[in-house]
Amino acid sequence: MTLLPLLDACPKRMEYGPCGGVGFDGSCEIDPEHTCAFLPRGTVPWTGVDRVSVPAPGPRTVAAAETLASFGTRPWVVADLPARALSVASIDSCAAVLAGEVDAVLAGDAGTARVQFPPAYRAHLLRRAGLRVWTGLNMRDRNRVAIEGELAALAVEGVAGVHCVTGDHTRTGHRPDAAPVFDLDSTEAAALARAAGHVVSVAASPAAPPVERRAARLREKLRAGADVCFVNHAGGAEPVRRFIDSVAAPVRFIPCVPVVVDHASADVLESFTTLVLPDGFLSRVRDARDPRAEGIALAVALAEELLALPGVVGVNLSGGRDGGEESFAEAQAEIARRLR
Repeated sequence: MTLLPLLDACPKRMEYGPCGGVGFDGSCEIDPEHTCAFLPRGTVPWTGVDRVSVPAPGPRTVAAAETLASFGTRPWVVADLPARALSVASIDSCAAVLAGEVDAVLAGDAGTARVQFPPAYRAHLLRRAGLRVWTGLNMRDRNRVAIEGELAALAVEGVAGVHCVTGDHTRTGHRPDAAPVFDLDSTEAAALARAAGHVVSVAASPAAPPVERRAARLREKLRAGADVCFVNHAGGAEPVRRFIDSVAAPVRFIPCVPVVVDHASADVLESFTTLVLPDGFLSRVRDARDPRAEGIALAVALAEELLALPGVVGVNLSGGRDGGEESFAEAQAEIARRLR
């Protein structure tokens, strides 16, 4: 493979790659016929945002300071927001179920849609419903100026944290006609979010190639400004423990816990090609006489194992389903109650 400049070689124009979507065979998630452009290279060291300066980290927002202080008092339960995209009614109904039950909702883009409410507006809707919001911010749809505007608005809204992701490419969604932006990647966005005073989280995918360099990749994100790492599904508590040990850096971890309560939610998680679930997890839910009860029990048990690991400050109840979003939120609320 010709070693082109990374911006030209990566479909997402990443400088600090690779993303978490590298196939188990090393293939690019956008172009499976080619190997990920970052695999032949070593870990890219953090040197800043290309061509522009990044402001020095500013003082934390009030909400960010509250988040950091609360990490030392109790484990957090963060629930993926299962609401439909572009539906205020769906956001309101899911928020009504989760308010008072979880510590925060991770309000990222719905995986089945590319057209979304702007992150700050979505945070506004959830905040008015009484929820603490951890906002997902992708780089696919926005240039640097738009990202800076969102970060400023999210500071005004008082979000608990900002989760910086490079994001899925438009080629993989229902709007392939839309031009992808990718002016920045998740590492560069983390630096801007920290400069804006937010608690900054990033994702790590320990099971995705290059497995042996995922810990080093996270350390560069920490150098850029990240405070928290959401650990994607890696196969259970023991693989997460090994990853935490390999990072060997001061960072707070929030591992993902799969929430599977029926065949539809099992299909959703199975559609993500680079996650690894504990052995037999999906089959136990699918084969159970009461899949919902089995899925809730399995999620609680795994969450308790993960919360016992050093460095883990919370868990992320991860997953969703198309249709029945409110019912899925009720399962997340039940898991959160059992964990308390």
